[in-house]
Amino acid sequence: MAPPSFDLAPRPAHDQTPRPANLEPRDWQRQLIQLLRARLLRGAEADVLIHAGPGAGKTLGALLGFQKLHREQRLERFLVFSHRSSIARQWRQAAERLGLRLLEWDPDQGLAAIPQNETWHGLQLSYQAAGRHCQRLLEELPHAGFGRWMAIADEVHHLGLDPDEPEAAAWGHAFSRLTGTAQLRLGLTGTPFRADNLAFCAAKRVKVRDGDQIVERIAPDLSVEPRQLINAGDVRPLEFRFQDGWVEHGRRHEPGDRETSPLSAEERESWRSRNLRRAIQLGDDSSIALRLLLNARSRLELVRQEHPGAGGLAIARDIAHARQLAALLEEQGDRVHLVHSQDPEAAMRLASFQAGEADWLVSIDMCAEGFDAPRLRVVAYLTTVVTRSRFVQAITRAVRMDGQRSALETIPRHPSYVYAPADPLLISYARTWSLSEPYLLRPKLGLDPAPDPGGGLGAAGLPLEAIGEQLGGVLRIGGPQLPQIRRKSA
Repeated sequence: MAPPSFDLAPRPAHDQTPRPANLEPRDWQRQLIQLLRARLLRGAEADVLIHAGPGAGKTLGALLGFQKLHREQRLERFLVFSHRSSIARQWRQAAERLGLRLLEWDPDQGLAAIPQNETWHGLQLSYQAAGRHCQRLLEELPHAGFGRWMAIADEVHHLGLDPDEPEAAAWGHAFSRLTGTAQLRLGLTGTPFRADNLAFCAAKRVKVRDGDQIVERIAPDLSVEPRQLINAGDVRPLEFRFQDGWVEHGRRHEPGDRETSPLSAEERESWRSRNLRRAIQLGDDSSIALRLLLNARSRLELVRQEHPGAGGLAIARDIAHARQLAALLEEQGDRVHLVHSQDPEAAMRLASFQAGEADWLVSIDMCAEGFDAPRLRVVAYLTTVVTRSRFVQAITRAVRMDGQRSALETIPRHPSYVYAPADPLLISYARTWSLSEPYLLRPKLGLDPAPDPGGGLGAAGLPLEAIGEQLGGVLRIGGPQLPQIRRKSA
C-alpha cells in the first residue's frame, strides 16, 4: 500500500490517535525550504512565488518552511494573509498540529489582544481587514515584536497590482505597504493568473517574446503541476464526462421558428454562450442537464462501492437553479445540503458535508478555493461561468486525498469524476487542467485584454476519447497521461 498523505483535516473529538511531531516534507516542500533559506542568506530578493496544485500541501509547506528557519534562528515570526474564513481555519489547524501558535488579529482589540510574555509564532489577517485597517496596522505592527519575519499571502493572485488605479486593487496595495519590512514575502497560489491582465504581489515578472511583441510573464519560483502530484499519489486523477446534444432556440409552440445548434461543435461565440445557458437548465428540451445530473448520481453510487463515504458536488448558476438541482437529487432519495453566500448557515452545512452527513452538496459560489473535502469524488458542473480559473478551482475540489484513503489505495489513486455540458471552452480546459499555463501581461493600449489562459481549443498529444461520436452522446476525457499500470487496468 502507498504511504499516507499528509492529513490536516479536522478529526472527531474521540479520535486521539497521536500524530507525528515532525512531519516529513514532500520533495517539493524540501525545495521550498532550501529556496527560502537561500533567499534569506542572499538578502537581495524578498519575493517568492509558489504555484502548486490543490492537494499539494501549500499550507503545510509554508509552515514547515517557517518552522525550519525559526529553529535555525533565521526567522522569529510570520504574518499570514488569507481571503476566506474557511481558509483561515485551515491555517490555524495546520499550525496547531505543527506546534506553532498562530493568533488571529482582532480588529476590535488590535495587537493589544496578543498575550504578553507568552510564546507565539504567527499572526493572521484577512485581506479585507488588511485593506480596511491598513493605516492602523502600519502603526501597530512595528511594535508587535516581529523581529525578522516572513509574510505569507495565501491564494496570492487575489492581490492584484494596478499602478494606475491603486484603489481598484486595494488588497494588493495594502499587502505591499504592510509587508515592506518583511525579510521574505511568500506567495502561494493554485491558479497563478487573473482575468484582468494585472500583475499580483510577491510575483516576479520576466520579459518574454510573444509573437512579434515583448511582454511580461509571471514567473513562479517553484511550480508543482497537478500531473506531478498525481504520479506521486498525492492527489487523485480526474476523468471527465461531457454530455453532448442538440440545443433548440426559438418559440416552443412554433416549430418553424426554432433553430438547433450542436453543443460541442458550435463555433459562433454568441451561440456557444446561448447553448450553455439552455443546456444547464433541467427543464430544457435537450435534457442535457437532466441526463448529466442523473449520470453523475449513478457514478457516485458506483464509486461508493469502493469508497463508502464518497460524496458529490453540484455547482449551480444561481439560487433558483440550485434549488431545482437539489430538489431533483432529493427526489432520487439523496441527502442534499444547499449552500450559498447569502445563507447564514452555509458554514455549518459545509462542515456537515465534510463530516459525511449529506450525499450531495449543491453550491453556487462557495466551493472553490479553500474548500477541502477529501470525500468528494464526483462534480457536476452546471453553471455558465466558463473562465479557466473558476472551472479548474471547482473541479479540483475532487482531487484531494486523506490519510485513511491513501493507506487503502495504490498509486495511481482511484480517479474522481467531472460531469459537465459539452461546451467547447470547458472541454479545452479539461484537456489542460493538469498543466501549468503561462500568465502573460500584455500592454493595455492598442490590444484587447489577454484571454483566459487555456482558452485555445488545440491540445495536441492529450488524450481525448469520443464515445459514440454522434451528438447527444458523451465525450470522455481521461488524463493526464498516466503510468502504464493505469492504461493496462483501464
